[in-house]
Amino acid sequence: MLDPLIICILLGLFVGFVMALTGAGGSILAVPLLAFCLNLSLLQAAPIGLIAVTFAATIGAIHGLRAGIVRYKAATLMAAFGVLFAPLGVWLAHRLPNQWLNLIFSVVLMVVAWRTWRQDLATPAMAEDKSSLACAVNPTTSKLFWTASCAKRLIAVGGLSGFLSGLLGVGGGFVVVPTLRKFSNLGLDAIVATSLAIIALVSAVSVASYLLHGAINWLIGIPFMLATAFGMLAGRTLAGKLSSQYTQRSFAVLAWLIATVLIYQWAKIMLFGN
Repeated sequence: MLDPLIICILLGLFVGFVMALTGAGGSILAVPLLAFCLNLSLLQAAPIGLIAVTFAATIGAIHGLRAGIVRYKAATLMAAFGVLFAPLGVWLAHRLPNQWLNLIFSVVLMVVAWRTWRQDLATPAMAEDKSSLACAVNPTTSKLFWTASCAKRLIAVGGLSGFLSGLLGVGGGFVVVPTLRKFSNLGLDAIVATSLAIIALVSAVSVASYLLHGAINWLIGIPFMLATAFGMLAGRTLAGKLSSQYTQRSFAVLAWLIATVLIYQWAKIMLFGN
């Protein structure tokens, strides 16, 4: 039996690696993996996952800002509404039984897995002309056209990512990345960097909200956070070498498997009480 600290570090390395490749997947996988491997409830695992995701996403966002690929105006707008709704998600998480959080998490994971797989399959067909999308980039200025349709979508997605961040302890990038890929013609590197900037801001507020509701297990949180950051830095060396199709489909399969285990656990508790 591995020492819990070693398990914690290995999980952090894996989560950070996935975050580097997807910009979204790591944050949503952190909580169920912590719960499975360290025998925690989702409510206990959520703030630990958020601490690590905040730290790792901040590193990624700083790298993106230095490279000039973060769409900071869009990120600020989405993060502002995410910050507003994150405390509401935390408040609700502390009032729902753990088995119902399991069910909600599993449903969200399945939707994410399905959308990731479906969008990946659709990518080649929609790669030609994306200039008429709601959040298209002006080819002359290289800036987004700030239309009402674009602003509404960014606000809605920002609010939803914040609410889910607080409720489930996830960064929300799994909402941001697919949305920007669907409604904008930004490159994937800019989308991932912008997503990480939003995750960093929203997750930090979610962590603060969890602190107000109770203690966080720092003995797990700190090593997990450091391992996640290291895994993300290591993953960036492979980010450009692995195909997007491979990483997205692999994430979709893994998310589907974890969701299936969560639903099995929920059904077992509901039917047999343990």
